[in-house]
Amino acid sequence: MYDIIIIGAGPAGLTAALYALRADKSVLVLEKGTFGGQITFSPQIENYPGFNKMSGNEFADRLVDQVISQGAEIEMETVTAVKDNGATKTVVTEDGEYEAKAVIIAVGVKHRQIGLPNENELVGEGVSYCAVCDGAFFKGQTVAVLGGGNSALQEAVLLSDGCKKVYVIQNLDYFTGEARLVEKLKDKDNVELITGTVISALNGEKSLKSLTLRKESDGSESELEVDGLFVAIGLIPNNEAFSEIAGLDEMGYINSDESCLTATQGVFVAGDCRKKQIRQITTATADGSVAALAACRYIDSL
Repeated sequence: MYDIIIIGAGPAGLTAALYALRADKSVLVLEKGTFGGQITFSPQIENYPGFNKMSGNEFADRLVDQVISQGAEIEMETVTAVKDNGATKTVVTEDGEYEAKAVIIAVGVKHRQIGLPNENELVGEGVSYCAVCDGAFFKGQTVAVLGGGNSALQEAVLLSDGCKKVYVIQNLDYFTGEARLVEKLKDKDNVELITGTVISALNGEKSLKSLTLRKESDGSESELEVDGLFVAIGLIPNNEAFSEIAGLDEMGYINSDESCLTATQGVFVAGDCRKKQIRQITTATADGSVAALAACRYIDSL
């Protein structure tokens, strides 16, 4: 029996673990993928208070080390459900079951796919969702980045340092990311910005060879030869396993109040998987502290 089980080891989950441990609670953190979550894919963080510059991996490593030093238990397991037993909760994984007095869901989000027929077949064969992970494989080659937000623009900046040519493709007529990132890309000779355009086909059988582009204004199509495509068109929450116990909105995010409490007493939520307007590292860590302190108060009241 643990005091608190935290599902997810991103900034929100690890911050929740830190606060719970410092409140003298026993904590188990369950993570199915990467310690640190999506932030590990970020090549550079410049907007976290107290740090001028650091990589996502560096930030995640520091968090993990800090939480382990405080006494957290961490297991690599995939959670499939959470059951409400009243005063206790059962967290079901693919490998077994764990009991806790409270649960904090901090599972984050996953990359949104384009939805084209052979997209899955070409993942790892030219199609990628992480420039930090795969960008080095395309050094000196021609690549495209799909998306117009900060994540897409940051990936384009990263890729431009090693690739021969980088195309940034956005379906809107403007970029939704920060203006300074757009200007930074405009100043690069090996970057071309393409707006008002969608990718209608991924061409290549065993590996990606080219993209079919369609202009939104007139429907005209053209072919763009590339060696790689980095997709950065948004994220979707990983909340399917918690739909019954937590309560989801129409977009699949978990509804909660100011204390990060979900529809079930003793079940809390933190981070990007929660319904909110702003999703940044600072808001994720803030959620983690709020959820942990609320969970501690709940346990103390039992």
